[in-house]
Amino acid sequence: MKITDQVHLPLPREQVFAALNDADILRRVIPGCESLERISETEFEATVSAKVGPVKAKFKGSVRLSDLDPPESYTINGEGKGGAAGFAKGGARITLTEEDGGTRLDYAVDAQVGGKLAQVGARLIEGSAKKLACEFFGAFETLVGETASPPAPDQAPAEVPVAPAITHRLDVDVPVVLATAAAVLVAFLMAL
Repeated sequence: MKITDQVHLPLPREQVFAALNDADILRRVIPGCESLERISETEFEATVSAKVGPVKAKFKGSVRLSDLDPPESYTINGEGKGGAAGFAKGGARITLTEEDGGTRLDYAVDAQVGGKLAQVGARLIEGSAKKLACEFFGAFETLVGETASPPAPDQAPAEVPVAPAITHRLDVDVPVVLATAAAVLVAFLMAL
């Protein structure tokens, strides 16, 4: 299964790249993320709860970053298992380009799914993945944008929404998204 997409973020490219590799930020913005730990400079382990159509499970997986070219691009490879629900494995290529005063993030995901998850069908999985990517990038832009411009001393910091657990039918990149693209890591993290 291949999924490609892009999103425009009104943030500097260096800030986007750094945030996409920050475990604390990713933990807060990946829908359904229960845990995300940085194991090394290029490896993460995650647990994500997701529901794709009738299949609901907790996926545990690992992601490895390679071909790092900060702040322009990198590749994410990983795999995850959800018990009887099945498995997902694959990779994503993330490219960041300065554009219109912000950053265009392009991602291309190539993933394989098996088990009950594969029986749901590619269209439902792709739809779910895209929806999750939208949730991820919305929360990502809010959180990263607020950290870039701290509130005035007389203002309390705004409450940053945490991505909700995935409990609805998906029209987005779920099983593919464990890797972000962030997409990314998200894109691919959702794939697990």
